[in-house]
Amino acid sequence: MSKQDKENKTNPEEPEILLDEVKKGKEEPAEEKASPDQKPEADQAKAIEEAVQAATREQEDKYLRLLAEYDNYRKRSQKEKENAWTTAKAETIKELLPVYDNLERALKQETTDEAYAKGVQMTMTQLKTVLEKLGVEEIPALGETFDPNVHNAVMHMEDEALGENTVAEVFQTGFKMGDKIIRHAMVKVAN
Repeated sequence: MSKQDKENKTNPEEPEILLDEVKKGKEEPAEEKASPDQKPEADQAKAIEEAVQAATREQEDKYLRLLAEYDNYRKRSQKEKENAWTTAKAETIKELLPVYDNLERALKQETTDEAYAKGVQMTMTQLKTVLEKLGVEEIPALGETFDPNVHNAVMHMEDEALGENTVAEVFQTGFKMGDKIIRHAMVKVAN
């Protein structure tokens, strides 16, 4: 063995340095060779990431549409429920209106029996109170301007004392509940 070989063997740090340099030298060309191979892998990873983002956006869009659809369904169901309740209540009240009409006719009749007249008046007052509690109100008609949305004109008369399209007489009282017309007021219109 030469002296140089002995020094190489005796100096333990030197082979490690050489070994590290050889590793670095091998790694650098390996990276250069892997670099062209990694470009397709990088493109592939980018394509996968874009696909994942597109799928995520698509799922988010589906979720938002489903959420909006559910909200619309909830609102529609609530509205239908309220309308069903209002319609049922209006139909029930409509069936009670002939009783109101008969009590109104009875009050207009002359009678000598004060107890009878007071009883009919009390019954009418009670019926009006119940209708008010249910949210039913009379449609104003006498002296009002004729409105075909709430009045039903069954007669026409000429009277210069009254204005044009003025309700001159009410034959049957009309009722409404909120915006819903239960029964139109049956009226006579002047001019």
